[in-house]
Amino acid sequence: MSSLKKLLFVTFLLISSLSAGNIVLTGTVVSNGQKMIGSRYMGYIKKVFVKLGDKVKREDELYEMESAEFDIMKSQADLMLEQSKIVLEFWRKRLKNINKKKNRLKERNKIPLMDIDDLEAQAENVSAMLDSAQVMVKQASIKAKQMATIFNYLKMKAPSDGVVVQKNIKVGDMVMPGMLTIMIVDTENLEIDVSLSESIIGKVKEGQKIPVKIPSIDYSTVGTIHAIIPDANPMTHKIKMRVSFDKGDSNVFPGMYAKVIIPD
Repeated sequence: MSSLKKLLFVTFLLISSLSAGNIVLTGTVVSNGQKMIGSRYMGYIKKVFVKLGDKVKREDELYEMESAEFDIMKSQADLMLEQSKIVLEFWRKRLKNINKKKNRLKERNKIPLMDIDDLEAQAENVSAMLDSAQVMVKQASIKAKQMATIFNYLKMKAPSDGVVVQKNIKVGDMVMPGMLTIMIVDTENLEIDVSLSESIIGKVKEGQKIPVKIPSIDYSTVGTIHAIIPDANPMTHKIKMRVSFDKGDSNVFPGMYAKVIIPD
């Protein structure tokens, strides 16, 4: 839809909304992209890189936890992996040398069968040791990856773009697993949350275009009914409705008072 057609469409709907029979409902602007960030491990906060109201981009660092204990555990896991790789390489070379010696003996004439049998037995033993070393490397690799993952969680990063609206930590605080540390809200992907009474549920449907107003900034546009959701509490006899809209460059933020107009 071109800009002119969109403007004419919005104007038409807003003029139509002035009819006395229309139903005006109030609602609240909410974010459709709220991220609640919690700690996965117990520890002390070492650094905090954001404050309330800061805009962050995906992968921006939010805070860092003390890592002395985890540094030791990660170093131990890395060392175990390196040692197991050295052991694996030792047995691999040993088996290769035995096989070379065995092949050289077989090429000669009149070699005692006992020597060949002895080399076969050595090769079997070394093969068993090589298999064990491969298992050790695999287990050490898994442990090293686990520690690397844990280490990454000590430096918490933003999972998406947004604005910091809640910060429950400061340097020196101890955090526990599951504790909410920071909340980020996407201020671009917004919707209007409206409560409907069951008496007017028949007047709305998903995909319907309806006028939207935000009185505090004198902003008007046309929204789309995105979802109609039964309330979790059946005793209220209310139904939730979500209306999506494009805020453009307007200063619309979560928590603002809004109005939607349902044509009669």
